[in-house]
Order: sequence, then C-alpha cells, then structure tokens
Amino acid sequence: MRKKDSLPDLSSWVALRADRPPRVLNLLFWAAVISTGLTYGFVFLVAPELFPSGDPLVDVVIVVIIVCLVVSCALWPLLAWSPSAGWGHRAASVLFLGVSVFSLASNNYTVLVLVCLATMNAIAVFGIAGACGYGAFLGGVNFLLVLLVPGDPLLIGLVTTGSSLVLVLASGLVYVALLVASQRAERTRELLAELEEAHAELGRHAERVRELTVSEERARMSREMHDSTGHYLTALAMTLSNASRFRTARPEAAWEEVEQARELARDALTDTRRWVRALRPLQLEGKAGTTAMRAMADSFDGGGARIVFTDAGAWPRLSQEAELVCYRALQEGLTNAMRHSGGDRIEVEVGGTAEGACVSVTDNGTGAEEGAARGGFGLRGLRERVASVDGSMSTENPPGGGFRLLVNVPAGSGADSTVPVMAGGAG
Repeated sequence: MRKKDSLPDLSSWVALRADRPPRVLNLLFWAAVISTGLTYGFVFLVAPELFPSGDPLVDVVIVVIIVCLVVSCALWPLLAWSPSAGWGHRAASVLFLGVSVFSLASNNYTVLVLVCLATMNAIAVFGIAGACGYGAFLGGVNFLLVLLVPGDPLLIGLVTTGSSLVLVLASGLVYVALLVASQRAERTRELLAELEEAHAELGRHAERVRELTVSEERARMSREMHDSTGHYLTALAMTLSNASRFRTARPEAAWEEVEQARELARDALTDTRRWVRALRPLQLEGKAGTTAMRAMADSFDGGGARIVFTDAGAWPRLSQEAELVCYRALQEGLTNAMRHSGGDRIEVEVGGTAEGACVSVTDNGTGAEEGAARGGFGLRGLRERVASVDGSMSTENPPGGGFRLLVNVPAGSGADSTVPVMAGGAG
C-alpha cells in the first residue's frame, strides 16, 4: 500500500510577525495593485471613450486612483503589524488607513482590498478599538462623499455606508481568526518542542535506569556465585590438596579425596548450568506464557529431582514486566528447590484466569524453619519484583512436608511499564 503524500506546510503563509504582514496578505495586496494598474491601463488603450477628457470629475478620479496606488505601495512595506512597533511604523499605518478611506472616490474593487487590509492592520496595531474607530471614520467619509455627489439619493448613501461597515466587520473577524490560528500554531510548536525534549529526557532516564538495573543484577549475581560456585571451587581445591598429600602415605584416603573432589566438581558444574539458565533472558527463549514456563521446567529436569509440570487454566494476557515476573518466580522456585530442599520431586503448576496468572512450585524436601524464607536474598528480591506489578507472593510448609512458593500476578498489571527484560538470576 503506497503511503499518501503529506499536505504541504502552509503555516508560513499565515504566520504573524511584528515587522511585516503575513505572506497571504502581502500576496493579496500586490495582486490587487498590479491587477488594478493593468485594468486601467488596458481601458485607456482600448476604450479611452470611458474617460472623456475635459470632465473634472473623471480627472479627479484618475488622480485619486494614481495617488492611492502610489502612496499605498510606498507605505505598505513600512506598516507596523504589532502594538510594540516603533512610532515610525505606526505613523505609516495611520497614513495607510487614511489612504484607504479616501480611495473610496475611485469607486473600483481595489478599494475593497485596501479596506480589508487596512482593517486588519488597524486591529494588529491598535486592537479592536482601533478597528472600530477606523470603521466609524470610513462610514462617515463614505456617507459624506455620497452627499457631495449631485444626483445620488440618500438611500444610496445609507446602503453604501452599511456595506462598507459590513466589509470592515468581516475583515476584522477574518483577521481575528487568523490571529487565533497563528497563536495556536505557535503554541503547538512550543508544545511539540517541549514534548521532544521530554521524550529525550525520558530516554536518558530509561537508559540510566537500565544501567542501574544491570549493575544491581550483576552485584547480586556476583554475591550469589561467590556463595555457591565459589564455595564448590574452594572445597574442590582443598580436597585435591589433601589427595596430593595422602597419595604416598595413605593411598586409600587419597582416592577418597579424589572421589569427593569428583562429586564437588559435579555439583559445581550443575550449579554453573543453573546460572547459565538464569542468564538467559525470556525474550531470547523465543517463547512466552505457559510455553516458556514449561521450557524453563524442562531445563531443570535431570538435576537430581523429578519435576512434574501442570498447566492449569488459560494463560492471561500480561504486560512484558508481569510476564517476566512469572518467569523469574518459576526460576527462583526451581533453583531453591534444587539447591536447598533435599527432595526428589518438585511439582510445578502454572495457569490463570481472566483476572491474573498463578505460579506454584512445591517440593517434598525438608521445608523451611518457621518465620524464615528458604533461599534468603533471592526470595526477598523476588518479593520486590512481584510487588512492583501489584502481585502477591507467599511461602509455606505444606502439611505433607516440603516447601511451597506461590506467586499471583493480576492481569493488566504494569501495562504502561516498558522495562527491559533483564537476565536476573534466581538465588
């Protein structure tokens, strides 16, 4: 589907400036002046009988036309278009208003353009009061000219005066609408600039939050790895050192140390694999919902305990942050069960309803002491994550023994959050 061409930006044609008129008014003025000059020039050349020589009234009209055109062209670039303009430009505006009034004697359509432009200039420089004063002056002069011309009835004077006042009113309304549109356009540009600045600041803030989150996760994982994998490696080094000492005097004890070292190495390898799984983000798995949960449970299977996975209920639609919390809750529960429970069976149940999702991990191990949460720092960090999406988390020792981790996350939680998917390991 071809993208539609965007409309051209016409804001520069109506933009108001203190030292010059909008481009559309500038175009209207010069088009009227040029067309009027060409019209009268053509009439003089083709139909000169329309201007009989020797008629004083015709001579006055011709002089008025020429003077109005020349003076208007000279004053137009000097007009003020703001109340804050200098006295010289304001004086040029006053003269332009007078010229537009006396050009009524020419009785041609250029008068209409000059009256419209003069009304707009009066509002721009002197406000509504100036436009009202200009309208009153224009109507009075128009009525006086009708009275001075012999043969014109009073009714014609009233009609032409009313028409001129209507023209002033219409021109004033058009300029006020133009002024409001220009102010709104300027305000819109300011708001867009502020929005772009706020968006950039939000991006910088999100980047700082991401960096802080990465630093916190790395510090947490370094402590956990020091306590787990570091412990295995330290014990392995001591065991191998004992085997080296016993290899001559006590060969059987040396072989026992070697066998113990082999067990420590196996445990260290298992623990390292758990950390590799913890470092793998949810998005890189290419899965979501119960599919991602099952893949996580399958990756722990074979680590010394049998994992029974149950999919109960339809998985609700969650935000990225809430989805990650559920994923990390299962990861935390499986890791703690493998490392601390001492059991041989872990039951995992995930699912949900339209209200939210639920993740439950239960083992048949030794359980935890009353008032203590098995797993320590990892569960405390998970509780903070669950609270950040308005969820709930509980731990308990079931009646049949073992330990249970239960996490509930409401649907729609964190819907406006756009946190990055971090590789936060379980502890």
